[in-house]
Amino acid sequence: MKIVVLDGYTANPGDLSWDEFARLGDLSVFDRTLEHEVVSRLAGAEAALTNKTVISRQMMGALPALRYIGVLATGYNIVDVQAARERGIVVCNVSDYSTSEVAQAVFALVLELTNHTGHHSYTVREGKWSASPDFCYWDFPLIGLAGLTLGVVGFGKTGSAVARIARAFGMRVIAYTRTPTLDNDVQFVSLEDAFRQSDVLSLHCPLTPETERLVNASSLQMMKPAAYLINTARGGLIEEPSLADALNHGRIAGAGLDVLALEPPRQDNPLLSARNCIITPHVAWAARSARVRLLQSAAENLCAWLNGTPKNRVGAG
Repeated sequence: MKIVVLDGYTANPGDLSWDEFARLGDLSVFDRTLEHEVVSRLAGAEAALTNKTVISRQMMGALPALRYIGVLATGYNIVDVQAARERGIVVCNVSDYSTSEVAQAVFALVLELTNHTGHHSYTVREGKWSASPDFCYWDFPLIGLAGLTLGVVGFGKTGSAVARIARAFGMRVIAYTRTPTLDNDVQFVSLEDAFRQSDVLSLHCPLTPETERLVNASSLQMMKPAAYLINTARGGLIEEPSLADALNHGRIAGAGLDVLALEPPRQDNPLLSARNCIITPHVAWAARSARVRLLQSAAENLCAWLNGTPKNRVGAG
């Protein structure tokens, strides 16, 4: 069986092994694949593995041997699952491989917004502390988290993990979800109340037609001027010009983003120059521990399909 990895570099830039996949067939691994290269690289392949490289209906039509697509991620919008279903192609993803790492990244962003550790370290190296007339200084207000309200939008495994960390900081936790569960430590509220009550609002819902641009000019108006917005989910949840405008005019205090609507972003993205906006390059998932689990689960998915018992299948309804 011919197996092709279209864009393996981000999941495995060289510090992990593809051996589990190689044991299952004739493996080819490409660091990156451009759109016009997809069909030629998958020619004759029965199994394709992709992270962010699109596999479209048209491409599938030119790949009669293709029978399996493994997504090296949780989100699978890069695959036309309806076309795959029509052609009998099984599509499987990997979920829950980076829950703890993403929750950790949420608070890395929160703490940078509230403590400004990176900024103050930079000013010390630039000589500001050495030149200070006092034994200490701070350039921004330093915000304690204890007693503040964290709002979680989307209360799946990652949202729940973020809530547990928040409680360790002494924060009150509220959450909006379509499927509330029994949790004595969390108050479930409406989406509007999550925007209105939160001192820190963290997004953990999938990107769907219903959630696209969930954060927009109207919802930002509901937030407290001292509130922070965190997004480690999907960039499309935010209407980016409206967030940039809210930040630049002080309608909210700051934002910490690990995702943007277009990745990599264009240089004219208004958030790149917005006031008090911290942006990291979609790395919340990328700790080595998470990537080990990702490749292991993806290999298990492929093996299960070969055994006739596919798991983590998407779009099969």
